[in-house]
Order: sequence, then C-alpha cells, then structure tokens
Amino acid sequence: MTRTKINTYSKISALEDIKIEPFDVNKRYTKPHRHNKYMELVYFSKGSGVHYMDETGYAIEPPIIFIIKKDEVHHWEIDTLPEGFVIIIKEGFMEKTLDKHINLQLRQLGNKRVINPAYDSSIQSLFEIASKEIKENCSSRDVLVEGVLKALFSKILNYVQIDEDLSTNDLDERFSELLENKLKNDVAYYASQLNTTAQNLNAWCRKKHEKTASAVIAEHIIKEAKRLLLYTDLSVTEIAYNFDFSDVSHFVKYFKRHDGQTPLQYKKVAIVP
Repeated sequence: MTRTKINTYSKISALEDIKIEPFDVNKRYTKPHRHNKYMELVYFSKGSGVHYMDETGYAIEPPIIFIIKKDEVHHWEIDTLPEGFVIIIKEGFMEKTLDKHINLQLRQLGNKRVINPAYDSSIQSLFEIASKEIKENCSSRDVLVEGVLKALFSKILNYVQIDEDLSTNDLDERFSELLENKLKNDVAYYASQLNTTAQNLNAWCRKKHEKTASAVIAEHIIKEAKRLLLYTDLSVTEIAYNFDFSDVSHFVKYFKRHDGQTPLQYKKVAIVP
C-alpha cells in the first residue's frame, strides 16, 4: 500500500481537553505516527528501550520524561515492562484553563524533548494524584486538577535548564509572556517591551498567527475579561480599568466588536462551568 501521509493517532476523545492515566503497557511497540492536535507528556519510572522522535532515538532510562509535540513523528520500542504515566493536553485545555501560569509552564516544557529528573518521590506522587483526580466527577475537579498539574510541572521544571538565548530570541514566547503578565489594548506598549516597532510586531503576528497584533491582543483581553465576568464580582467599569481602558464605553464597544455582545449580555447568558 502506498503511504500518502503520516499516520495520525488520537488517544483522547473529542469531548476531552486533557487526559491523565498510567502508561498503557500494550503500547510497547508502535508504528511511527503523529498526534491529532495535542501535546503528550510521558513519564517512565520503570522500563527500557528506545523512543524515536522524528529522526532521533532516545534511550529510555528512568526516571525520564518525554515531551511529544503535535507536529512530531514518534514511536516506541520498549523491551521491558514499563511503568509510568501519560498526560495528553489539547490546545483547548490551555484556552480554558483558569490559571494562566500553567500555560507558561507548558510552553517552557514544550521547548524540551527529554527531561531527566533525579529520582523524586513527589513527582511520582503528583502523577498518581493527577491521574486519580481527573477521573473524579465533581464540581471542583478542574480546579483540583489544575492545582496538581501546576505543582507537578513546577517540580519537573526544576530539572530543566531554561535556554536564555531561546527566551531572548523567541518572539512568540516573549510576546506570550508579556500577554500573561499585563493585558492592555496597546500594540506600541508590547512592541516597546519587545524592543521592536509596532510595524514589525504587526508583520510578525500576520506571519505567525495570520492576524494583526491588535487582534492577538484582543483575543487575550476578551478571554480574560470573560473570566473576570464569570468568576469575580468586578463591575464592567473595574474590568475596563483593569485593562487600562480609560473610558468604560470604549471597553464595552471593544468587547462587543470582538465578541458580538456586550459584557453584561455575555454575563447574563454565560453558564459557569
């Protein structure tokens, strides 16, 4: 049979944004494949063999963590019975997460392929807790899962050497970090913080995101404004000032232009998850 495209696998249902479970011992030998629009983090506490990511083979020498991005082709050749955990994360999870620091942690982890933590019983315990909590069907499940993940990722990142040059040169990560820390409807502000011009930032956003810099900023502002509308008692005026809008009517028009409804209309019909 002629292979016309790389196999794409999906190990998570369309209704889920995140999945945490023990590593499937039946997946010791797999064919090269990509993931269907999700990132996978795999932790081994036991096992041996080779993990192939694109053209490179990595020895499985526990404790070890592999980060497989959605565009990478990978497969397993595991020759002893493995033990560990798998976390599958879709972009939808990052869009809906309430704790934005997790998004930054995931971007930092996403810059790595292999992490070699020292043996740390707390990492194993946090994987076990996360796997258990994700299966709970209660109103606080998402908050609990995010809390465990934040602690887990923090532990893992203790063993990661952050590439300072990458942080300096990677405009995407730097822009994202600025948007995480301060949201304001001002392209010139972000351009200044990035030591570039508004024109260059706008051109880069068009190339990277197929939208203007102001549209990228608006996407983040509207998302955060909705969080504040749903999960705080802040008034629309307070939220407007939170994003450095000097005129609340300007913020209301801005919100409606990008979301098709006013903040109060959104709050009235929105359902808190």
